Amino acid sequence: MMIATELYLEQCRRWPSSGRHILAHFDEQTIIVYQSYCPATGLFAARNGFFGEGFSYNRMSWIKPNFLWMMYRSNWGRSQGQEVVLAVRLKRTFFDSLLERAVPSSFSPTEFTSHEEWKAAIGRSDVRLQWDPDHRPNGDKEERRAIQLGLRGATLEAYGKREVVEIIDLSDFVAEQRENVVVERFGQLTTPVERPYRPMREDVSEILGLGAT
Repeated sequence: MMIATELYLEQCRRWPSSGRHILAHFDEQTIIVYQSYCPATGLFAARNGFFGEGFSYNRMSWIKPNFLWMMYRSNWGRSQGQEVVLAVRLKRTFFDSLLERAVPSSFSPTEFTSHEEWKAAIGRSDVRLQWDPDHRPNGDKEERRAIQLGLRGATLEAYGKREVVEIIDLSDFVAEQRENVVVERFGQLTTPVERPYRPMREDVSEILGLGAT
């Protein structure tokens, strides 16, 4: 594994149990986000370090910094068209710029004075933000909320072709750990090391409502 891992149950003891949190694998310079694709698209990206074959730049593409949310979405790499699970390493400066420009996918009266204002913001932004229930390895919902970001237009073009530091194929690791999930052997389940992430600008954390229920 090119990403540090730890026993899932050990990490659970440190993770917040509720509220909005960006659980992620990151260091001082970079952060990992996850996507999953069919073999042709996923393997091309892992081999070449950018998204090309089979990847559509004409529609929104969603990235998820939380490993278990990606496992829920892809059914641990078993869903059709999501067999290749990718860890995409981005510069934190780029990821933070996405958070700064993100517009919620549903109307929020705490951020917008009217639906019209929100719709205008949606039209201007290439980045969509959505909070969803986080998930346990077996798919059960957590009280904690997990973030995903939808990218389109020029921002998606930058993500797919220029801003990626590296793309890692996690499919073999996912398959190995999936066996622990299938037989509910959670004491042996290993996942990438994740901890709550906060953007470098504190006002962005406040706008996102990080930690809020």
